[in-house]
Amino acid sequence: MLNYLHLKQKPKEFLAATGLTADEFQVLLPNFERAYQQLYPNTLNWGGAQRQRSEGGGGHSRLPDIADKLFFMLVYHKTFPLQTMHGLQFGLSQPQANYWIHRLLPVLQNALAAMGLKPERDGAKVTTQPSAVEGGANLSLDATERRLQRPQNDDLQREKYSGKKKTHTDKNLLLVNETTRRVVYLSPTVEGKKHDKKLAEESALSYPANARLTQDTGFQGYQPEGVLTQQPKKKGKAKS
Repeated sequence: MLNYLHLKQKPKEFLAATGLTADEFQVLLPNFERAYQQLYPNTLNWGGAQRQRSEGGGGHSRLPDIADKLFFMLVYHKTFPLQTMHGLQFGLSQPQANYWIHRLLPVLQNALAAMGLKPERDGAKVTTQPSAVEGGANLSLDATERRLQRPQNDDLQREKYSGKKKTHTDKNLLLVNETTRRVVYLSPTVEGKKHDKKLAEESALSYPANARLTQDTGFQGYQPEGVLTQQPKKKGKAKS
């Protein structure tokens, strides 16, 4: 099973599993703990009612410490496994994994917001975000797809099917500051088959003045006014 105390001793594996270094994890941890205490005070039980007995009574959780809870959520977001598989990694059943994911997701969101790290969700407000111009308005636009379990409903199957990936996916648009490597904007989630350029146009992104935008071939023809766009060229195959 995955274990925070064990994996933090392995920097490469820890980064691969969580998307953070051990030092970055320690910066996020107190903010996550503060957000957890605000949402779930010690005076209330898990059902939200006033606690009748001292904290610590009853069965013991598979995620006993706040660091274990944060580790659980980061691994989920980094690898995005099925809940059954995620539960197996932490010694939890699928219903238990589902419970913890829904309990801890708002905690993580509140912690990131308090740190000023939560990305903008309204494309029209990107131009006003300090994170968009920090270190210079050098931005990168890309779309990311997440694989889904095949829906049982036929209509939903067709909606979620991605011809490019030959599977069923959801898609989001990401705008990243290339200097700070921070996500500036995260679009609403759409079906994976939607074209990258169309999603960018629907997001109605507003860009800072004199912004430079790196984008791949999926955004061919996307040219926001006042923005200098560029497309990286792939290296040719080495001749034998």
